[in-house]
Amino acid sequence: MNSQISMRYILILFLLFTFTIHANTIDVCATCDVKTIKGAVLLAKDGDTILVKRGVYKESQININRAIHIIGVDYPVIDAENKTESIFAVKSDNFSISGFKFTNVGMSHTKEIAAIFISHSNNFTIKDNIAENVFYGFILQRVKYGLVQNNQVHGRADAKNETSAGNGVHVWKSSHMRIEQNELIGMRDGIYLEFVNKSFISNNTSEDNIRYGLHFMFSHHNEYQRNEFRNNGAGVAVMFSKFIKMHHNTFHYNWGTASYGLLLKEINDADIYNNIFEQNTIGINIDGCNRISYKENHFIRNGWAVKFTGGCYTNVFEFNNFMYNAFDLSYNSRLNDNKFEANYWSEYSGYDLDKDGIGDVPHRPVKLFSYVVNKTPETLVLLRSLFVDIINFSEKVSPVFTPDNLQDSKPIMRPMNPVTE
Repeated sequence: MNSQISMRYILILFLLFTFTIHANTIDVCATCDVKTIKGAVLLAKDGDTILVKRGVYKESQININRAIHIIGVDYPVIDAENKTESIFAVKSDNFSISGFKFTNVGMSHTKEIAAIFISHSNNFTIKDNIAENVFYGFILQRVKYGLVQNNQVHGRADAKNETSAGNGVHVWKSSHMRIEQNELIGMRDGIYLEFVNKSFISNNTSEDNIRYGLHFMFSHHNEYQRNEFRNNGAGVAVMFSKFIKMHHNTFHYNWGTASYGLLLKEINDADIYNNIFEQNTIGINIDGCNRISYKENHFIRNGWAVKFTGGCYTNVFEFNNFMYNAFDLSYNSRLNDNKFEANYWSEYSGYDLDKDGIGDVPHRPVKLFSYVVNKTPETLVLLRSLFVDIINFSEKVSPVFTPDNLQDSKPIMRPMNPVTE
């Protein structure tokens, strides 16, 4: 039996060696024997490398169904001339595309068109590309073990609303993906994930997108870290997912009447820690989320730091900073099953006589006025009035409209420093 296994490994190694020594390199340029990328792809065999020299190539609908590597030298430009076809359409394993500048990918309301469209593929790499004036950047469907790294994706110049723009990186029904170090600007959603599991999204910058910097639904066991979401239409939306980790991300400058840094809807069993929520209309909007740990996050100068809009149970808020927000917490129920402990509140007016760093009296973070604003938004104009200060104080002394057990019994006296490691 062991000898059969050994012979099998020897045969595999022999085939790999044979495959490697027969791999060729095909050059593409205006003065080369092969002058088009599409022509080179037709000539290429599994394992071949296509080197595309600097120049402008007016091509689209380049179909790839082999394990080949297409490399741009000095960023050759592939101009799709606004045709309603993807530039690369890939259905193959073990391929890579890198070093190109894609431009003028056409817009369609009936089909998805991208600089690179990948389906039913495994073990691939898309890296070091620039996509400008594109409908979608990269569309990936039913793929596994792919890497999308260090790409720049900028939307169409004429995109004014959600219907005229696609997503920067759009992934559907996939797993084990790595989306890293990409810059996504002016798209509908910077990154969109649906039915995507066991994936890792890190060090991306997503800004000035029409709808969301990041949007994912029905996507479980994923990790999101060290991403920046800046000045997007409505920040980041996370829906109907479980077992996620979001840490060391920055959500800031997401302003608008229906905007937030992070929207959580029907999320269960998650860890959200060491994130910065700064100058958003709402830092985190929470709707129907359970068993989530919020730890060591920093809520700074938001309209609402945290806003509950649906039934949420057994969530824990510990060691978070709530600093200079108009409202630290908005709560929409008389019942509270969530824990708030050992957080820093810039509006805490208590004292620490024994100097142990913990306030001697509990802090009630929910203001009566936030309850009033939820019922009648127009009253927000009274935010800084003496009348509001009086009703907030009365509710703090004798809670009537807010849960009497919604309090931080151990508020810390000094803010936590952001953790960068």
